[in-house]
Amino acid sequence: MRHLFTLNHYFITYKWHLLGGIVFVTISVLFSVIPPQYVRESFNAVEEAIRTNADHNTNSVTSETQALILRYGLIIIGAALLKGLFMFLMRQTLIVMSRHIEYDLKNEVYTHYQKLSQRFFRANSTGDLMNRISEDVSRVRMYLGPALMYGINTSILVVVVIQRMIAINPTLTFYTLLPLPILSYLIYRVSHLINRRSERVQAQLSSISTFVQETLSGIRVLKANVQETYLAERYDQEADEYFARNEHLYRINALFGPLMLLLVGLSTIIIIYLGGMEAIAGNITIGNIAEFIMYVNMLTWPVASIGWVTSIVQRAEASMERINVFLDEPPDITNPSDKPFVLEGNIRWDNVTFTYGHTNITALKDVSFSVASGKTLAIIGETGSGKSTVAALQTRLFDPTSGAIYIDGKDLLALNLDAYREQISIVPQDIFLFSDTIANNIAFGVDNAREEDIVDAAKMAGLHENIMAFPKGYQTRLGERGVTLSGGQKQRTALARALIKKPKVLILDDCLSAVDTETEERILRSLRSYTQSITTIIISHRVSSVQHADEILVLKKGQITEQGTHADLMKADGYYSDIYEKQLREEQVV
Repeated sequence: MRHLFTLNHYFITYKWHLLGGIVFVTISVLFSVIPPQYVRESFNAVEEAIRTNADHNTNSVTSETQALILRYGLIIIGAALLKGLFMFLMRQTLIVMSRHIEYDLKNEVYTHYQKLSQRFFRANSTGDLMNRISEDVSRVRMYLGPALMYGINTSILVVVVIQRMIAINPTLTFYTLLPLPILSYLIYRVSHLINRRSERVQAQLSSISTFVQETLSGIRVLKANVQETYLAERYDQEADEYFARNEHLYRINALFGPLMLLLVGLSTIIIIYLGGMEAIAGNITIGNIAEFIMYVNMLTWPVASIGWVTSIVQRAEASMERINVFLDEPPDITNPSDKPFVLEGNIRWDNVTFTYGHTNITALKDVSFSVASGKTLAIIGETGSGKSTVAALQTRLFDPTSGAIYIDGKDLLALNLDAYREQISIVPQDIFLFSDTIANNIAFGVDNAREEDIVDAAKMAGLHENIMAFPKGYQTRLGERGVTLSGGQKQRTALARALIKKPKVLILDDCLSAVDTETEERILRSLRSYTQSITTIIISHRVSSVQHADEILVLKKGQITEQGTHADLMKADGYYSDIYEKQLREEQVV
């Protein structure tokens, strides 16, 4: 339970829930052992009445006996009600505690996820991340709630009940309890099999969910290639496998109930047979036999739950180990300061080299450049030249392997990261839109954005007319990942989202690749007037996007091969002029 011990600080946080739960469990157990004692007294009173009637040859029940049995009955009912009350309070403390800890643990995991770097998310699948914050945390909660509650209840109940049974008759107690450890072990084995088969069922269910999700996401490709029949057959295979695994699970589940009944019945038979022999010998009364039967029934589920609880603890330990692997993952990017500052927008790169840790590919090598506040720097190059890596380093999604990036003369690594990111905007290649309204997607990142600001940002991004063509305008709700919009509309929505922040530094990472050149030129003209006081970095594969920049860098294999204005680079007759002439010819052909 080494990994489960990491939860101990939560027990300290919710110590009053835990202590209260233990008190309520103890009281409920004490009330639960009262009814068997008064059932014994009732049987003994009836036995005494029968013997008295036999001696006096009558069939009447005296009023004293009736009153006595009535009083015992009321005590039994009262004890049962009080037991139920304290069991309710027990659940209201221990189970509620487990829900509080579940809530805190999910928040802890989610908060830690947000601190981790891009390297971590590239190395782990989204499904695995989701599983740890949902399934694994739920399994841990089962340990914190039901397993802990039944564990405490079983421990106290076993001690109290067995002590009572031994006080009545040690020999009968020994033989009566003999089947219960066997029951506990068998329940453990059955639970282990159930868990294994349940996990196989869950794995297949995940497989079906993934299959259906991919099919629905790629429905256009599916229909275009006339693969409906093939995928329907694939789905049937997945569903058949799910059915088969469920069948195996239900077969082993079917053993659970009969197994308990068999061993409980065996204990009852032992009580009746040996108890009868002891009663005949005068060592115990008939009431003691009834009392023993009630005690055994009280012990049956707690003893059986030992195996179930053990299984829960094992699963929780495995899940907590998986959670701790992520919680122990140190963030690559940390915020070194909480000191606020106002960004002016002067950028300088000094011999920056960057190597991706998970692939050991050097994306940038000894890159140096500077951009004055309010100026525009453009970066162009072929695929894989390191253009997007520049954007990632400038927004500090990664830190340089060597070299340094300076902002307003200060090392970026020493600045308040939150304050820095609040004053910059980036429009990445990979556009992500939320399943929300267009207005909320544009306003994302700005608290209490005004409607006129949203409209102004959309106009600058060349999106306003498209939005107004929708029946609900800015209140049009987008589908998953923005599927309602075309590729160009998604990019312009992301551009509007960046502009509404009124940033001091604006980074455009090939964000207009899905729009035609005419629309792109119109948007860039609008941006040039807007960004005169904003430091702008434009990353593109189109010369038309970068030719008006104050300075242009040409990247090739992570190094700067050409640098200057559009006119300078055209005179240099290098890669830039070649790609310009090529793209110009392509536009003329179109």
